[in-house]
Amino acid sequence: MEGESVSVLRRILAALFYGLSSMLIVIINKLVLTSYGFPSFQVLGLGQIIASVLVLYTAKLTRIITYPDMSMDTVKKVWPLPLIYICNLIFGLGGTQRLSLPMFTVLRRFSILFTMIGEYYILKVKASIFVQVTVYLMILGAVVAAGSDLAFDMTGYFFILMNDFATAANGVYTKQKLGAKNLGKYGLLFYNSLIMFLPSLALTLYTGDLLKAVLFPHWTDPVFLAQFLLSCVMGFILNYSIILCTAYNSALTTTIVGVLKNLIVTYLGMFLGGDYIFSTTNFIGINISVVSSIVYTVVTFKQSAAKNIKTAKDKS
Repeated sequence: MEGESVSVLRRILAALFYGLSSMLIVIINKLVLTSYGFPSFQVLGLGQIIASVLVLYTAKLTRIITYPDMSMDTVKKVWPLPLIYICNLIFGLGGTQRLSLPMFTVLRRFSILFTMIGEYYILKVKASIFVQVTVYLMILGAVVAAGSDLAFDMTGYFFILMNDFATAANGVYTKQKLGAKNLGKYGLLFYNSLIMFLPSLALTLYTGDLLKAVLFPHWTDPVFLAQFLLSCVMGFILNYSIILCTAYNSALTTTIVGVLKNLIVTYLGMFLGGDYIFSTTNFIGINISVVSSIVYTVVTFKQSAAKNIKTAKDKS
């Protein structure tokens, strides 16, 4: 019984850790990219990759953590997670830069639809009819809000939908890859970042974004510098919290926690960044999506609890 309580506590703490990390990084990224006008979300993403590699490599050298050494076998074990990871990072930052936070969070609801589809085809897990209905209502609300978005940005919408797809794929494949022998959550984090470092650096050089970032005038501003460095470190913390939450819970639970975090960011974002333009239809659409996500969360957790009770009874 005591072991069960510890297990439940770990699942709850892992979910709370992810929710808090996810909320903080969205707000910090928005301040860096929009309020300060930092010219490149790609360079910010590169900073997050470098921070992850440095923290994890230092932790391994000091024997705080362990993970396997680099080899072709290791690359095979983690693939395609590095590719999904970089897409998730770059498209997420791009969407944050180009969209208001309310529209960013509402359009993130598509990640639940994509996760549901991914779990069905890859993990062979089928959501109940009621869960499916609530997901479709969330998507309806997002479509209504998007249809009356006065600050509509096609590129931003493309970025966020690609981010949704990558988030869903990341959750599903992380659950699958965590079972890989000797790899573990630290190995996944380290090699996701390390493998995509050179391609990300090449991309910033090719697009000229690295030069734009170097010439950015606010590097001497201590407040901006603190936020930029915090964003880089939070990138690592967020990735760690995602893997932790997925390991102790499920890909769907991780997505649900992301939705709950988005409830706070949705309304707070109307006052942050200064780029949200109010319209009645848009606000109604946002609220349809928000209410549906709350119902979805309650239903999913109730079904999960019922399933756990049934499993416990079967074992006894």
